[in-house]
Amino acid sequence: MARLPAAEIRRAVRHGLEEDLGQGDITTSALFSKPVPARATIVAQQPLIVAGMAAAVQTFLMVDPTLTVTVVRHDGEPAKNGEPIMHVAGDGRSILQAERVALNFLQHLSGIATLTYRFCTAVKGYRARILDTRKTLPGWRTLQKWAVRLGGGVNHRMSLSDGILVKDNHLALLRPSKQAVRSACRLAKAKATGSMPIIVEAESLSEVRQALAGKADIILLDNMTPVMVRRSVKLINGRATVEVSGGITLKNVRAMAAAGADRISIGALTHSAPAASLSLILSPVRGSARRST
Repeated sequence: MARLPAAEIRRAVRHGLEEDLGQGDITTSALFSKPVPARATIVAQQPLIVAGMAAAVQTFLMVDPTLTVTVVRHDGEPAKNGEPIMHVAGDGRSILQAERVALNFLQHLSGIATLTYRFCTAVKGYRARILDTRKTLPGWRTLQKWAVRLGGGVNHRMSLSDGILVKDNHLALLRPSKQAVRSACRLAKAKATGSMPIIVEAESLSEVRQALAGKADIILLDNMTPVMVRRSVKLINGRATVEVSGGITLKNVRAMAAAGADRISIGALTHSAPAASLSLILSPVRGSARRST
């Protein structure tokens, strides 16, 4: 299972609690002057892949180390609709203060993991791997890319220093050269260190030919139809890894895989994944229940 450094989790949790609880919880303080023994259960309200559990646990314990937290479904595990994934027991005031931050981690990251899983399932049987991009929330990249791995995806570059990827705007600055793609590949190879692959975008068969002439390691077919991808794959003929990106959806991703893509990179995994539906059901040790979503 993909693991996230404990220090990264603590950093994110501290920041989340500072935002939400840094100035206190005036509502809870106004209503409850003494501890209120309570139990809470976080329940999945849709089929999902759990992500953010480690952060949610840390959130509750950072607010109140005396809380008892029981994990039912760990990060990377599936949960069914209506299935509990976590129990918390202790002072209800502490649970109230931690619930929103804990749910934010779980809903957002489980949403990413679940969407990634759906894309991976859609291309099952083909060699294509599902990759993310750098289209992440500032400060959340490590967490979001971790959730992609939990869903079965593969991380693309973590930062601009992790690999050479020549995109359309790089090429725009090299033009009016008619051989911008080829020139970019050669310039990049001259500066590349070690075994760092050269990735270059191509939007047409002409640019694919230039990328081959420039000896690109990975040719990123940008915004092509499955028919164009198939033609490009035939032209490349194993001389470079084929990546496909741009306009990828659950409706067309299998067609892209069937066209011969080795990698399919999808920005929507991190920038547009819908939050997973989860609820925290809270009740006093004796009394009625309250639901938060």
